[in-house]
Amino acid sequence: MFQTFENIADPSKGKARVAELRKTLKSRGLAAFLVPRADEFQNEYTPPSAERLFWLTGFSGSAGSAIIARKSAVLFVDGRYTLQAAQQVNTSVIDILQIPQTEPSDWLKKTLKKGDAVGYDPRLHTIKAVERLTKTLTDIGATLQAQDTNPIDALWKRRPAPPQGPVSVHPLKFAGIPAGKKIAAIQKDLRKAKAGAVVLTLPESICWLLNIRGQDVPHTPLVLCFAIVPAKGRVDLFIDPRKVTPTVRKHLANDARIRDMDDIAAALDALGKAEARVQLDPNETSQWFADRLRGAGAEVMQKADPCLVPKAKKNAVEIAGARAAHKRDGIAVCRFLAWLDNNSGTGKLDEIATTKKLEAFRADTGKLKEISFDTISGAGAHGAIVHYRVSKATNAKLAPGSLYLVDSGAQYLDGTTDITRTVAIGDPTPDMRQHFTLVLKGHIAIAVARFPKGTRGADLDPLAREPLWKAGFDYDHGTGHGIGSYLSVHEGPQNIGKRGVAPLEPGMICSNEPGYYREGAYGIRIENLVLVTKPRKIRGGDRPMMGFETLTLAPIDLRLVDASLLSDDELRWLNAYHARVRKEIGPELGPKDKAWLEEATRPLAAS
Repeated sequence: MFQTFENIADPSKGKARVAELRKTLKSRGLAAFLVPRADEFQNEYTPPSAERLFWLTGFSGSAGSAIIARKSAVLFVDGRYTLQAAQQVNTSVIDILQIPQTEPSDWLKKTLKKGDAVGYDPRLHTIKAVERLTKTLTDIGATLQAQDTNPIDALWKRRPAPPQGPVSVHPLKFAGIPAGKKIAAIQKDLRKAKAGAVVLTLPESICWLLNIRGQDVPHTPLVLCFAIVPAKGRVDLFIDPRKVTPTVRKHLANDARIRDMDDIAAALDALGKAEARVQLDPNETSQWFADRLRGAGAEVMQKADPCLVPKAKKNAVEIAGARAAHKRDGIAVCRFLAWLDNNSGTGKLDEIATTKKLEAFRADTGKLKEISFDTISGAGAHGAIVHYRVSKATNAKLAPGSLYLVDSGAQYLDGTTDITRTVAIGDPTPDMRQHFTLVLKGHIAIAVARFPKGTRGADLDPLAREPLWKAGFDYDHGTGHGIGSYLSVHEGPQNIGKRGVAPLEPGMICSNEPGYYREGAYGIRIENLVLVTKPRKIRGGDRPMMGFETLTLAPIDLRLVDASLLSDDELRWLNAYHARVRKEIGPELGPKDKAWLEEATRPLAAS
């Protein structure tokens, strides 16, 4: 199993650990200390050695931050994690607030007074975040003070060692473009911008650029490293050399010099001594890099990581790989859904058993390298916890008359997958069918959308929400996130959501996952991955439009569809999608599973 089911959260430890941290704050003359979820690399998913927020608070979600003050403490999470946080955190010690309804800046303004000092670890906060915090504190007469050492690190007993996973080469047959060609394109842009170098701090950017992968982060094949790309010459790769195999050294020989991770400070100082103009991404790079470069005499140019857009725009080889990976994954998911249907009526299945079975079907492909995140296996009320993680302590049965939400994904060498299906266990209620169909209408609206060049995710997001809005409902998460190619299951800069400001471009892959969550009862989410297509002319139109190609292939539970709520066009889309699933997946299934698929994807008539 790539997933464990231990109950990792322990709210009882929060009180003592917050008290210990407060003693340190007092000794350092600080009124408060900032504890982000991020590590030095700004990873979404971090190795155990960097889980400072989890160690302090017990919150294990992939996004959040805490502020610990002398007499109060707060954890900020978004709508995906409000229910989870309440279960994992000692709320008598730490208050839980939801963003964006309440921002950290609002809390700081209410809590601090003039002359207060707020401490932070400059390796864990981005340049842009520090700029915002500095402005907030200046407005109230307080100051932001960088700490040379993180006080949590000194308090953390039996802290796990940093990961030592070996690096591997990502073969050209999956990567599509040689590392040297990618580097040359980046260097051309650096020279055009009159920059001497760019510092890369996102591991996924470096892995993409150099065509390497690693094992340092759970479920995501990342190598924890930094890199400096000069305008001319070889890349400097800062990494623990013990991770680098002879094969990888040979692969990198023409493109990169391998240097010890501890050499990064000296390399930045050298850029400063040369008075170089150095690009840093203010949204992804920690403040420590900017401070070090400026302190050494370099000119810092704030500009987006040059790998983000080309990495997100999949090349022809990566697109072919994504299609193959999703067909393979679709076969596994269809086998799982058939098994689930044939066994869920007993009332004996539970969340852990179903999770194990789904992973087993993926493993049967012979191509599974990892799962792409901990499977969200939510029975009944657990489905309403958007990022629910089942443990032995919370494991629930799939009870008749309930809904089961399963959000899962896989890592294959040719692609990363992410799919959510909501399944009726027994007979669904009219409310369940209404809510599911409203979510389906929003899903279809994204799937069939056509849009011009320059369209952002924020422009499309309302399409998915409108059916729910009209009925008085909504959901507190984005409609879609970007997906990497055998990399992170959450990839920027593209996303479909209220804050999605990056233009969508051909070759980008996004999720399409509207939902509805009734606390204490059930959750509904329908998720497929979609590929942004090239602009095409529309008959009778005068502007070419982009659109989406749906990659995911698995049935949508027809028992939950109220056809009377679907338009003729929506019904045609659903039937056409299911016909495609039958055509592409059916021939790969055994007789029993194929028969199940025929019934699960039967054409639905208007009612």
